[in-house]
Amino acid sequence: MCADVDPSVSPSGASGAVDEALLRSVVEELERIPRLPTSLGERQAADLIGHRFSRLGWPSVIEEVPAYGSYAWPIGLLSAGALAAALAGLSGRRALGTIGGLLAAAGIVDDITGGPMLTRRLFMRKRQTQNVIAEGGNPDAELTLVVLAHHDAAPSGVIFGQDVETWLADHHPEVIQRMTSNPPMWWLVLAGPALAAAGSALRSRRLLRVGAGLSLTALLAFVDIGQRRAVPGANDNLSGVAALIAAARELGSESPDNLRVIFASMGAEEALQQGVRAFAQQHFPDLPREKTYFVVLDTVGFGRLVMLEAEGPVRLHDYDAKFKDLVAECAEDSDIGILRGLKSRNSTDGSVPHRHGYPTVSIVSVDERKLMPHYHLYSDTSENLDYTSVSQAARLVVSIARRLGDLAKPAPR
Repeated sequence: MCADVDPSVSPSGASGAVDEALLRSVVEELERIPRLPTSLGERQAADLIGHRFSRLGWPSVIEEVPAYGSYAWPIGLLSAGALAAALAGLSGRRALGTIGGLLAAAGIVDDITGGPMLTRRLFMRKRQTQNVIAEGGNPDAELTLVVLAHHDAAPSGVIFGQDVETWLADHHPEVIQRMTSNPPMWWLVLAGPALAAAGSALRSRRLLRVGAGLSLTALLAFVDIGQRRAVPGANDNLSGVAALIAAARELGSESPDNLRVIFASMGAEEALQQGVRAFAQQHFPDLPREKTYFVVLDTVGFGRLVMLEAEGPVRLHDYDAKFKDLVAECAEDSDIGILRGLKSRNSTDGSVPHRHGYPTVSIVSVDERKLMPHYHLYSDTSENLDYTSVSQAARLVVSIARRLGDLAKPAPR
């Protein structure tokens, strides 16, 4: 059962800090549940989150939507195809090596960038994930704010070990401080099939050997990930879920009269945005692009909030400049420090509404060294969570909601 929280109690004191007991109760309750995408644990977590929203006076529904449960197996299969293409090229079957490498590269790009995901459609069975949707404010308002997090948890893997970046931060901190994005790891996955195709076309055995080595490495990494159990996911992404619930409690009956607010906890984000893609199909037709704003909270418990300038696994896509400036103003008005100038070579749920043309910001966090400790590791537990930055994320959402409410035209209740 959920820990009892009395919504009539004022959620913030003179400092404006969100009640840490509420944040802790959310994270500690859910981190004990294994929550791989499309699993029974993910469903259980969705039920508990929906119950919390309802008890706070935010009517909620749980939407069952189709989803594929993993990115590791389809991309691992494509990496195996790239390895076979490289071996074909080495054995003199140039046409097979070239075409096979190109098809594998195209399949990987399709899967990780929000395309039709043809490999999954051909070789995987669709299952079910759950999106929790809670709505408040004025349903007839001119503007809508949608705040997204996700409640599923990722599997771990050897590839997520942090020994190299920790050593670099300890011995060469100036290198980390100069970095404005994480390394483009997906480029290495794509390099295997690309080099297999190029080596076959150019009759270069050196390129073919490198392509084969990279493809084999990627295949082993994805098989490793696909066999792992879920991490606790306290930061990634129960910190975002806790911030959603805290923001709903903060707004409470004082939701802006001129704003419709939707809090949504997505499922299967760790299978590359499966839940929010289904949310887009169901809800985007009723959400006007010029009147709807998206805020995404993803891993907000590292200590220093970050508003991403851009993200994308293959090519970086800039987020809406005007909305980023508005969010930065809200942070400053609320005395919340937020780091700017960083970009992500991965993808969050924010990539989906952004791709559909909605003003979107993605809020993440880093520690004092600009690292993301415990990311996709079994040490991602509530004991290693910075609740101050989770509280700040919730307060930031409240500030954005009130600012948008002030900007909207008056609407009838």
